[in-house]
Formats: sequence, C-alpha cells, structure tokens
Amino acid sequence: MKVILLCDVKKQGKKDDIIDVADGYAKNYLIKNNLAVKYSETSSKILKNEIKERENEEQQKINKALELKEKIEKEKIKFNLNCGDKGKVFGTISKSQIKEEFKNKGYSIKTQDIILDTPISSLGTFEVKIILYKKVIAKILVNVEESK
Repeated sequence: MKVILLCDVKKQGKKDDIIDVADGYAKNYLIKNNLAVKYSETSSKILKNEIKERENEEQQKINKALELKEKIEKEKIKFNLNCGDKGKVFGTISKSQIKEEFKNKGYSIKTQDIILDTPISSLGTFEVKIILYKKVIAKILVNVEESK
C-alpha cells in the first residue's frame, strides 16, 4: 500500500515522502497512529498544496530577514573602553554587550546568533556576524575606542 508520511518515521522515510509498505503495517501502525495517510489523488494534491504553502512561508521569512539585514548593516556600533599604559585595554566586548546595543537601537537579537571570530579585546574596528535566519547573515562593524 502506498502512503504519504505525515512525520519522519525511523527506517521508513521523512515527512512528505511517498512510500510503499505492507498493507497491515500501513493500516495497523502508520495510519492508526497518525504517522501517515493512504495515498490517493486527493491526498497527493493536498500534499502538493501544503509543500507550496511551506515554501511560500519560507520565502517570506527569508525576504523579511533580508530586509532586516539591510537595516542592521547600516547601524554603527561603538564602545568606549578604559585603557592603560601603551594602549592596553581593560576588559573585552562580549556578545551580550553587542546584543544590548542592538536592543537599545530597537532590534531583538539573540546572543547565540552573534558570531565573533576573535574576542574583541583591543582598540579598532571589528567585523561581527549576526545570523538573522538560516543562511541570512548580516555583517556589522563594531568600533572600539578609548574612553576619555
């Protein structure tokens, strides 16, 4: 019997896969436990429509993230740190401090979405990456200056 999987089933397939299984297994386990539906023209059309809807939603989320990326990349983030002799900096700039700066500017960014290639512990300008959505990554410049 042909069935369409409604969720991932171990050793059978992934969600939305159309698989051929024994009639008893399909009726007594997959369909009974709402893991699959019997394949038919109607269920096939419904599946295609659901896949299209999911793709449209995904594209909308990507477009929204791209718009946010444009806005965020225009922002300027600046920190002032105390320095000792010969320009030695006391402390570092953390992900949570960067998150707070964005929060002050009206953006909601999670700490785990901020990527620092190297710790920011000296004066200068540093590139910081922010994951906005899956493969949409914004690159911002963080400027660290000596406080006066």
